[in-house]
Amino acid sequence: MDHRFAILIDGGFFTRKLFSKLGNKAPKVEDVVSEIERIRADERLSDYELLRTYYYDAYPATGKLKHPISGEELNLANTPVATRNKAFLQKLELQPDISLRAGELSTRGYKLKYKTLSDPTLKERILNQDDFDLDIEQKGVDLRIGLDIARLSLRGLVQTIVVVTGDSDFIPAFKFARREGVRIILAHMGHGVKESLRHTPMGFWSSHARLLSSVAIPSASSTLASMCSAFIAATSYIAFGLA
Repeated sequence: MDHRFAILIDGGFFTRKLFSKLGNKAPKVEDVVSEIERIRADERLSDYELLRTYYYDAYPATGKLKHPISGEELNLANTPVATRNKAFLQKLELQPDISLRAGELSTRGYKLKYKTLSDPTLKERILNQDDFDLDIEQKGVDLRIGLDIARLSLRGLVQTIVVVTGDSDFIPAFKFARREGVRIILAHMGHGVKESLRHTPMGFWSSHARLLSSVAIPSASSTLASMCSAFIAATSYIAFGLA
């Protein structure tokens, strides 16, 4: 029987790791495709057929905001960052074998920067324009990753799922996939991960393919945990790092 696999990429995590790898340069679509090809070429996947790569991110926020201090109006859709990120995702979506799963960015106005809140002189001075940052929250991305893990597993579309992330919130979804007979491979790109991701019955593959101690995955408390609780069994997954 043919053995197929899918690659699921947490786009925010992925581009942050590539940003560091490229010497603090914003990754281009070509950099993303190259890194995906490097994952596909891993010897543990060499005999498998790729179903598709799913890339999860959110298009830039839109709308207009007025700064609380200066009163200056900001059109989010016209900022250089929004223009660059939109063009990046549109070009990525056109790449072969890559499917973009887009969440959304919710804008809640402005918020005080952390360094402003930590400023011991804050009570004694007047707030200025530089004390504020945009308050933007990403929504729907983690949910889409969890749902696709469940869909691919329940429909028997793949036998292995490679998840590129460092987020331990996906552990319940990983367990559910294992219960359905699907192997989960965690590609953490050299990122430090929590003990709940490192401790597995079948071992943890580091970037040097070194098998570590074998212990059970502990339970995780998260939004995904509550959604998947009816389906979770004591299962396992394999993880490897691509530094």
